Amino acid sequence: MNIDYLIANVKKKLKQNIETENLLIEDKTFLHKNHAGHDQKKFHLKIKISSKELKKLSKIEGYKKIYKILDYELKTNIHSLQIIIN
Repeated sequence: MNIDYLIANVKKKLKQNIETENLLIEDKTFLHKNHAGHDQKKFHLKIKISSKELKKLSKIEGYKKIYKILDYELKTNIHSLQIIIN
């Protein structure tokens, strides 16, 4: 999968399922290319999301919601996901 398509798809799914004020998704795969077990077909993403909806939840519940929304992508195209909720 193309990283630009993946980022656009992740952004679309998050915006459809969570009320967001701001959403930034970065490809951080380059930081992990030399790690053992690195799979070139899977990516490392960093999500910075500003959401009053998520701030009302506990940190763990907010993460769970994001992981549930991105379940398919996590199983197929995302190796690692860093989440920052503002």
